[in-house]
Amino acid sequence: MGVEAHATNERVTGRRWTVRLDPVGRGRADVRVSCSRPACVAQVLPSAAAGRTAAVGHLKAHLRAGPAPRPSAHCACRAEECHTHIRPAGPRERPAPWRCGGAVVLAVITDREGRWWQVMECCSRCAAAHPTAKIVATAPASEAPARAGAFRADGAAPASASAAPASAMSALGPHFSHGAPGAAVPHQASVPRSTTRPTRKRPRRGRIAQRFVPHDLRPIALRDELTELGEAFRAYQKRPEPDLAILADLHARKAEAFFAWADVTADTALRLDARRAEQAAATARLQHLHRIGEAPDGEGPAVERLLTAPSQWNHARAVLAHVADHAPLPGAEARLLVVMLTLRTAQAGIGNIVGQDLKGLPLRDPEQLVGQLLECGWLEMSGTVEELIASRPESPTRISVPSLTPDDSDPGPFTFGRKMRPKLSGWAQRVVGEKKLRKAKTEADARLLALALATGADGEGQLGHEGKGIGLDTLSSWCAVDPRDLPDLVNRLTAADWLTETVVTDTLLTGRLTERVLPLGCPLT
Repeated sequence: MGVEAHATNERVTGRRWTVRLDPVGRGRADVRVSCSRPACVAQVLPSAAAGRTAAVGHLKAHLRAGPAPRPSAHCACRAEECHTHIRPAGPRERPAPWRCGGAVVLAVITDREGRWWQVMECCSRCAAAHPTAKIVATAPASEAPARAGAFRADGAAPASASAAPASAMSALGPHFSHGAPGAAVPHQASVPRSTTRPTRKRPRRGRIAQRFVPHDLRPIALRDELTELGEAFRAYQKRPEPDLAILADLHARKAEAFFAWADVTADTALRLDARRAEQAAATARLQHLHRIGEAPDGEGPAVERLLTAPSQWNHARAVLAHVADHAPLPGAEARLLVVMLTLRTAQAGIGNIVGQDLKGLPLRDPEQLVGQLLECGWLEMSGTVEELIASRPESPTRISVPSLTPDDSDPGPFTFGRKMRPKLSGWAQRVVGEKKLRKAKTEADARLLALALATGADGEGQLGHEGKGIGLDTLSSWCAVDPRDLPDLVNRLTAADWLTETVVTDTLLTGRLTERVLPLGCPLT
């Protein structure tokens, strides 16, 4: 008993060190990589990605150069009584001591955000208790059978063991077990001492779109396709330059594979993911065709549009629909002014404007309109109307629209980001200020109609879905004019080379946009 106690006292605390990734300062992109080992000097890297790569490389260098885990080591985490070693046995029970077990290992533990990596010398049971632990080395287990054979079934030491000096016994590595210290270990003479337990290697588990591919998924060809697709998507993300043709093909393959996966498992979520992949494939393919200058049908050059993506077209229609439903004042001029101010303030409810922005619109009395918007509370600004009209680009006037300002309870009516807003505002400015509309001195109602038709035609310029036309009631409501005035507005746009092949009935307007203005269109999808 005295020999075993002496051997226990010879055990040392396991090693442990941490590599961290920390920001250098607030608002800065560079990061600091530090290691808790005393000989390591902190490094400063220009970005989080570079810092993460350096941290992982530093950790691997330590693991390659450092010694293997020692069979005689205590668990490193036990020295601080972590939650693994002292934890409740049940919700209403008192804490029970943790019992270590298995071989001593080197385990790497990291947080899910990739901000620190900790190497810990501990038993395999403690390593398994950490959800993110990865075992990188295991202590040799050749000494365990020798120690087991050093005890008889009755717990007494054989003569050879009792005659050995205490120092020789302390050199033997500890054997972690679930039994209490000093408990008898059954004699296992029939177990071969030099053989290792064979392990069956399980195939690598695939992962795609934050989903793990089950090992038992059948057919096997589907499992292999999902695994290969996940690797292909991860390889695409590492490309230095995007290739929308490759991305479209990947999304198309993903849609087909997810539909098959949904059929096998009857999982509705997989079917929804497959449909989203189909939409992503169509969008990526269309963007690719626009970039290379080809038409979607492969016939002739594509139209180089001012707004290039379906998401931008949908956001433009959303802004126009919001203004039509929430215009604070009647009349076409007020409607046009509200459209332009909404696009200036759409993302955060605030924006800048100068006098030239108002003078460039076909408004008879812009000062009066701005004053009416201020009186009704739809618009707020820092100075007076006169100061706004006189303001220049070097000193713009700050304006705000309270109904568009997001807060904790209301994120606002629009979902696009700050980079999208100036694109939409520039598009509307180009449509409203189009050269021939200005030369023809068209009024606000005709320019509102031009905006509506630019967002109401298909890719070839045909008005309405599949060229079926647009209802006159819809157009008159948007342009804030009487339906009987629409034929005259259509004639003005036709004379300005905006429309061709137009037919106006009692309820419908058909025709198409001219080739000249197709780049300003937002095709219906």
